[in-house]
Amino acid sequence: MTGPRRARRAGRGRRRRGARSAGGASRASGAAREIEAIRKQIEKTAAARPPRWNADPEDVRRSVLKLVLTLVELIRQLLERQAIRRMEAGTLTDDETESVGLALMRLQETILDLAKEFDIQPDELNLDLGPIGKLL
Repeated sequence: MTGPRRARRAGRGRRRRGARSAGGASRASGAAREIEAIRKQIEKTAAARPPRWNADPEDVRRSVLKLVLTLVELIRQLLERQAIRRMEAGTLTDDETESVGLALMRLQETILDLAKEFDIQPDELNLDLGPIGKLL
C-alpha cells in the first residue's frame, strides 16, 4: 500500500490507540495511587527504625544462637506438618510414625534446653519479617 490509503490507515491506527488510552489513563491513575500508598507505607516502616544491633561479644553469641534455634524450630515444624500429612495419607507405618514423632519430640526438647541454657525465652525464637509479620 502506498499513498493516501496508507496514510489513512496509519491515521486510523493512531485514533484507535488514542481511544484506548482513555481507559488506560484511569488504570494508570489507579496504579499511581497504589504506588503512592506503597511508598507511604515504606516511609512509615522506615521511620519506625528497628533496634540497633549491639556488638557486645556475648550478645553476638546469643543472637547467633537465637537465629540458629529459630531456623531449626522452623524446620522442625515443617517436618512435623509433613509427617502429619504422610500419616493421614497412610504412607507411614505405625513404627515409622512412632519413630518420627519421637525424633521430633527430642528435637524440640533440645531446642528448649539450648534456649534455656542461654536465657532465651521460647517465644523469642521467631523472626520479625517486617510487613509480612512473624516467621513462626
